Order: sequence, then C-alpha cells, then structure tokens
Amino acid sequence: MTDLPLWMWIVSAGVLGLLVGSFLNVVILRLPARLEAEWRADAIAVLELEGEPQAPPPGIVFEPSHCPKCKHRLAFYDNIPVFGWLLLRGRCRYCSEPISAQYPLVELVTGLCSAAIVWRFGAGWPALAGLAFTWALIALSGIDLRTQLLPDQIVYPLLWLGLLLSLAPFLVQPGPAILAAAIGYLSLWSVYWGFKLLTGKEGMGHGDFKLLAALGAWMGLGCLLPVVLLSSLIGAIVGGTLMALKRHERDVPMPFGPFIAAAGWVWFVAGDQLWAAYAHLTGLH
Repeated sequence: MTDLPLWMWIVSAGVLGLLVGSFLNVVILRLPARLEAEWRADAIAVLELEGEPQAPPPGIVFEPSHCPKCKHRLAFYDNIPVFGWLLLRGRCRYCSEPISAQYPLVELVTGLCSAAIVWRFGAGWPALAGLAFTWALIALSGIDLRTQLLPDQIVYPLLWLGLLLSLAPFLVQPGPAILAAAIGYLSLWSVYWGFKLLTGKEGMGHGDFKLLAALGAWMGLGCLLPVVLLSSLIGAIVGGTLMALKRHERDVPMPFGPFIAAAGWVWFVAGDQLWAAYAHLTGLH
C-alpha cells in the first residue's frame, strides 16, 4: 500500500461504492428475472410441455442499461450514480415515466457502507473482504425486499468465502467458523419447523437459514445471538412503523432477510464496540 492518508482511502471507497451500487441495482432487478426464466425452462423440459421458447431476460453484465418502461437505452450521463437520478428529477429523459428511488438509494447506501468498511478495517486486504461482504448483503437485501427471495447464487459464495477467509484467519478460526455456520443454519431451521408444526404456516424462508449460516462463517459463534436479537428488533420496529402508517398489511408476509443482513453488517463493523457498551451498561466484565 502507498502512504496515502486514510481519509483518501475512505473517500475512494465511497466513490467505488457508488459505482458498485449502480451495478448492484442491475443485479437486484435482473437476477430474479433470469432465475425465474431458468426455472420455467427447466419445468417445461422436465414436464415435456409444448410451447415456443421465450426470449431470455436481459443479461446482468453485458446488457446496456435501459428504461424499464420505454426500453430506451440510457446515455452514460444518465447512469452517474445518485446525481443522474437527481438531474433527471426521478423521471426518464425519453418517456417521462417515474424512475424508482431504489436506484439512488442503493447507490448511496453502498457508497456510505463501503466508506465505513475502509474506515473500520483500514486500507488492506481485510477491507477488500469487508467490501465483498457488504456488497453481497446489499444485493441480497434488495432482492429479498422485491421478491422475498435470497438467491443461492449469492448466499452460497458468501458462505464459502467466509469459510475460506477463516484459513487466513480473518475474524475467526476455521473450527469456530464451521461450527457457527452449522449452528446458524440449524437454529433458524429449528424455529421454522417448530412454527410450522404449531401453526401450519411458514414463518420464514429457507434462505434466511443460509444467510445466518454465512454470517456465522464470517464472524463465528459470538455473532449469532446478537444478530438474531438485533434483526428481530429492527424487524419489529420497521414492521410496526409500516403497519402504523398503513403501508403494510398485518397478514402480508414481510421478508426477514434484509433485517438479518442489516444486523449482520452492523455487528461486522461495530460488534466489539456494541458488546463493550452493553457490558458497561449492565456491569458485565
């Protein structure tokens, strides 16, 4: 590493995060559509159904950005993170249809979180690992909010990367990482089946088990209980607020993955400080 001051690395990470956030928007919007198209094609093949093959949805990497309404290809200056949306006043330049606020929000969150990672870990390989961790959680959260799906195509690489980094080690040794991944999965799996046996309903998706397992692989056993408690608290506050504002019906399922991801990221960045503050307040030593 060069002798650049840390603040320059933090700013650079924030700018990089804005650019990556623009790509994460593409992943959030296009990956579920591509997965559904693959599942549909597989079902037709397995069931030997007749029908014309459908054109695949746009690719994730090489397909250019376009307006989701009029399909007009966007100019490069329309794709400037956050500022492009602001300059367009949230509307397409070509058809004047509203553009979702998801675009600048994801870009801004990714930029801020990326800067926070470098502030926390410094300019080195741990920060690179933290950035990958952060970007995966943001993509998973966006997809789950839109589709109530946590794709294995992101969760499993996140899990395996956490286990491989334990060989370095990064935050936890290999043994505790493997154990935490197993316990993280089995804990929510047990809650899921207990709730289903008692009520006949599914209280959460299977992706939530895998996501908590991935967090365990990255941070070890010590993160599991705080993450579950913190995610439940965040979910209760957000869900209660939305229902109070009549933005969400009580009987409509709410994805839990974004709350697990948010709690996991907070513990990843500030878990030691939060635990120290808790121990100080409660007199634990």
